[in-house]
Amino acid sequence: MEEHIVILYIAILVLTYGYISKVLNRFNISGPMVFTSLGLLISPLLLNLSTLKVDAAFVTIIVELALVLVLFSDAALLDMKLLRQSWKLPARLLLLGLPITIVLGTLTAQFIFPNEPAIYMLLLALLLTPTDAALGKAVVSDSSVPPKIRSTINVESGLNDGIIFPILITVLAIIVSGMSDDGESGWLSYVFEQVIFGALVGAFVGFVGAKLSQLSSKYHWVEHCYQNLIPIALAVVAFYLAEVFNGNGFIAAFFAGLYAGNTSQPMREHIEDFAESEGELLVLISFFLFGLAFVPVTYPYINLDVIIYSLLSLTLLRMVPVIICLLGAKLDGKKIDFSTMAFIAWFGPRGIASILYVLIIAHKIGGIDGFETVYAVVTVTVLMSIVAHGLSAQPLANWYSKKHTEK
Repeated sequence: MEEHIVILYIAILVLTYGYISKVLNRFNISGPMVFTSLGLLISPLLLNLSTLKVDAAFVTIIVELALVLVLFSDAALLDMKLLRQSWKLPARLLLLGLPITIVLGTLTAQFIFPNEPAIYMLLLALLLTPTDAALGKAVVSDSSVPPKIRSTINVESGLNDGIIFPILITVLAIIVSGMSDDGESGWLSYVFEQVIFGALVGAFVGFVGAKLSQLSSKYHWVEHCYQNLIPIALAVVAFYLAEVFNGNGFIAAFFAGLYAGNTSQPMREHIEDFAESEGELLVLISFFLFGLAFVPVTYPYINLDVIIYSLLSLTLLRMVPVIICLLGAKLDGKKIDFSTMAFIAWFGPRGIASILYVLIIAHKIGGIDGFETVYAVVTVTVLMSIVAHGLSAQPLANWYSKKHTEK
């Protein structure tokens, strides 16, 4: 019954926000900011109109579905031709920046939280490494920002959570089983399997799905109203099929979108329509549930150390590794300047992936006991990111586009 009341709240919220969304955007007030705030408002912390639990299956399914569809649609809207021309920047971010971020995040966490087990601090670093382009939507959707920069930010966001996931699950398995160093054997092959099989299955589903869509359209087999539903089904099929073959479902969703959007132009247009409506709705619902169910549970464990680490996570622990890995990088034959490095480094918001991964941990361990610090840091970091990146996305996109033009 609790879920039914929450659905009613969401419906009322969507109606209200929909009527004034354009007005709020003028003040750089984003959808995630509004939905998180109102979720928090009716939570036990304030009006106490709902007591939905953070580990409820309802919450996990909604957030998981939102992440799958966001990854699929973001990838579908990438330009493969452009990506082939500018793959080096995302590769630097994923192959160099990501490992540095994990190591630096773990070491800093051990310093700030010396009484916490080291492996818990590694888990924390992994939770906060994935980025969420949805919180900086103005940056990746603003055509005035050079396409290669938007593509770089989007590709990093689309792939880093899938790369992190198998490592996260391995670390969590070690913690849950109480295993020592012996439990870490084979994790590299596990990560490799998850990434490769996920990519292959996703690419296959996206390619075949797009070809079948073209065929059905050519012979007028498909009703127009179903053309926006096909991409949703493809994303879900890619996710679950990859899991069957021991691949990573999130990486599969990304590659399915990448191939579907670049194989069929009509499908790309339908995916874009979907992303601006159904996909956006699921993202906003996820942030509403975050404010409603997640923040109240972790609030008692927020302290000064938690706030300090969260600030560092959004700034130095993210920006320094990115700037380091981009040193000497070239774009259009010229070394990228510091403003470009800083721009890419700043737009590494923490959002849906971090929330989902914490929900997975809650499901595995049955609550937050013993992991209070980890949960509290993720909560504060995501809250800070929702506000900071929501307020800064459009102004910084405007500033950057004025100084840089695509040649």
